[in-house]
Amino acid sequence: MERALLLSLNEERRARRAAIVVTDLETGSGRLVRQAEALQDPLDEALREGFRSGKSRQIESDGRTFFLNVHLPSPRLVVIGAVHISQALAPMARIAGFELDVIDPRTAFATPDRFAGSNLHADWPQEVLARQPLDAFCALAALTHDPKIDDFPLQAALEAGCFYVGALGSRKTHARRLERLAANGVPEDKLQKIRAPIGLDIGASNPAEIAVAVLGEVIAALRGKGPGAAG
Repeated sequence: MERALLLSLNEERRARRAAIVVTDLETGSGRLVRQAEALQDPLDEALREGFRSGKSRQIESDGRTFFLNVHLPSPRLVVIGAVHISQALAPMARIAGFELDVIDPRTAFATPDRFAGSNLHADWPQEVLARQPLDAFCALAALTHDPKIDDFPLQAALEAGCFYVGALGSRKTHARRLERLAANGVPEDKLQKIRAPIGLDIGASNPAEIAVAVLGEVIAALRGKGPGAAG
């Protein structure tokens, strides 16, 4: 790989932005395609599939052979609330390949013995997300039921364009949440992206089952199979 191309790729990776290196297998020449550039590229369909699936592959186009080397940031799941659902969700998310952060300022809940092996932050979300900002390859699940804890990260996730934003609570609770966020300046089109009640509708009734429902919905959103996705 040419030095300039490698430097550009490393810059994208440090910034947690998706990119694909397209190599012409006949000439050996390569170029970098960023996600925002895919629609204007002659290989747009193959590139969009690469960004969706994360899989590198060889393709044929106009009698030429290319290799698409896909580089996606690791998906990150940020859980707000060190609650029972989070305890069940944490090991499942790690097995599924997610980087995981659990955030809760309530030190009685955010204890290492309850979240062994997890990145646990016994701080306010404002503080943690200032150090580790959200991005488009993050999912956020707000699980505390406490507006003082949940509302800020929900708004931050919508502003960052997280691929999934979900919140625990009844429809009545969520309606009040939407009113608060709207009053704080969040536009209607972004508010509609919050999945609430959180999780796939599988009839979950206990924390472990709710965790399965949440993780399933997050994976569906990551792979472009969630509500509103094409195909």
